Amino acid sequence: MKNLLKIMVLIIPMLLFSCASKSGAPSSMSAEKLATILDSQEFTFMAKRANPMAGDVTNILNSFPNSSASRILDLDYGYTLVIKKNELNVNLPYFGRMYHPSYDTAKNGYLFVSKDFKITETAGRKGSTVFHISTNDQQFLKKMILEVFKNGKAYLSIDSNDRQPISYDGYIMENSENKK
Repeated sequence: MKNLLKIMVLIIPMLLFSCASKSGAPSSMSAEKLATILDSQEFTFMAKRANPMAGDVTNILNSFPNSSASRILDLDYGYTLVIKKNELNVNLPYFGRMYHPSYDTAKNGYLFVSKDFKITETAGRKGSTVFHISTNDQQFLKKMILEVFKNGKAYLSIDSNDRQPISYDGYIMENSENKK
C-alpha cells in the first residue's frame, strides 16, 4: 500500500503538468524574426489581457462572486491591432467609463479602420521598441503607445478624449493574409 501511495504521489503531479495547455501565444520569438517583422512596419498585436484603469470597473469586477482582486481581464482570441503600411485596423474591447457612449453597444469598443495615421518608432528601455501611434481621422482617439519587448511580448496603452485610459497585454505576430 505504501508503494502504491508513493507511485500516486509521483504520477499525479506529472499528469497535471503534462495536461496543462498553452494559451496559443508564442512563448518567445527569435530576435531576428522579431526584428524583421518590426522593420517591415506591418505586424499584428494580439491582445491577451485587458487592464482597465478605472477604479469603478475594478469595484464592479470585485463584487462578483469568486472574483480575483486583480483588475486584469483575460480576453478571447482575436482582439487585435493590425498595422499595415496604409491601414490601421483596431478591434479591441473597452472596459471603463465612456463620456460619449453610443446606443449601439457594438460601437463602444475600439473598432475602427484608419487610413490617416502616423507612427513614430523610438528605442525603449532594456532593448524594447516603442511605437507612438496617432490618428487624424478618429475624432476621440488621442494616442496609442505600443511597446514591443525582445521576446515578442507587447504592451499597448490607449488614451482617448471621451474615455478613461486602458491598456492591453499581448504579443506580436506576422500579419495573416486574407484568403479569398
